[in-house]
Amino acid sequence: MDRRKFLSATGLGAVALGAASTSVVAAPKTATPAAKGGPAKFKLGCQSGPFDEEHFAYFARYGVRNCSSSAKILDPSRIYPTVDELKTLKDMGDRHGVSVDMVDSVLLTSSHIDREKNPAIMLAQDPQRDRDIEAFQTLIRNCAAAGIPAVKYNMSILGVLRSGKVKGRGDSEYAAWNLAEAKPPTPLTRAGVVDADRFWERITYFLDRVAPVAKEYKVRIACHPQDPGVPPGGYQGVDRVLGTIDGLKKFITINENPYHGLNFCQGTVSEDLRDPGTEIFDVIRYFGNRKKIFNVHFRNIKGHRDNFAEVFPDEGDVNFLEAIKVYKEVGYDGMLMPDHVPEVPGKPNARLENFAFAYGYIRGLIQAADHLA
Repeated sequence: MDRRKFLSATGLGAVALGAASTSVVAAPKTATPAAKGGPAKFKLGCQSGPFDEEHFAYFARYGVRNCSSSAKILDPSRIYPTVDELKTLKDMGDRHGVSVDMVDSVLLTSSHIDREKNPAIMLAQDPQRDRDIEAFQTLIRNCAAAGIPAVKYNMSILGVLRSGKVKGRGDSEYAAWNLAEAKPPTPLTRAGVVDADRFWERITYFLDRVAPVAKEYKVRIACHPQDPGVPPGGYQGVDRVLGTIDGLKKFITINENPYHGLNFCQGTVSEDLRDPGTEIFDVIRYFGNRKKIFNVHFRNIKGHRDNFAEVFPDEGDVNFLEAIKVYKEVGYDGMLMPDHVPEVPGKPNARLENFAFAYGYIRGLIQAADHLA
């Protein structure tokens, strides 16, 4: 299905773009400047689980040699993995030739706050907030001891917002967000009204206590943007301050150091733009030139801010070959990974097939990037 028919069929072309706070100037509709010569520094990665022997073998089968993973925590009352638990995970990857380059935290996940088991940091609930922050600090120290160089996390209250699904290629279906059709389950979450000032206070409180520890132990902490951005008035009473480019720019300046940056979800950032097909490249340059991109979720969309669908990487509005040229141009050296893939109703195993397709597509782009002048 071509783009015009897709937009017509799904209504993506009919919704107003909505307000978006961003100072990014749309790139001219010309080819991206030639990337630097020589081999690309980035590599194919993934974060899908479960993280067991079988899944690590699946990674290796498709040439995924680097990953973001989660350690098995043996004590369910503990909210961080021990050094030994992290080493067990790392050793499992090593047996399959897969390097564990990043781990998740039990805390600060992408779940909605009404379903989150450990909400104290994002709800500013003291004294539990301080105890949870101490656990996050311990995770950083344990990663350093285990030889794992990065941790990824979210600072979200609303989780990942989607309004439904639309017909995709073949028998697949795509997760979609249409703000005009979205119906929140409740007017407010248990967080109540969280305006921009309250949200920034919680972010700053966390970073003031965690970013210096990341610097001390030389472990990168990579925050995911809020997915997707919503209007300035908020959604369910929450102003998503990390759902705009300007918000992300401010975020990286709070307690700035080389180990505090972004889990740069290109799909989410594209969702925050009026014209992602032209604007995304300068956004990559902004954060990439400042060395604030620690991991990339290499995902594509059709649509724009307030109205989009998640699609296969080869059919979205963002030209992935142009994007990979920019990652090479800025010297990005981390992973490029699919984070979400389309699903097929009634066929749960199709998820693995669709990830495999994404691996092959990204791997081919990386190989092509090696030969770009």
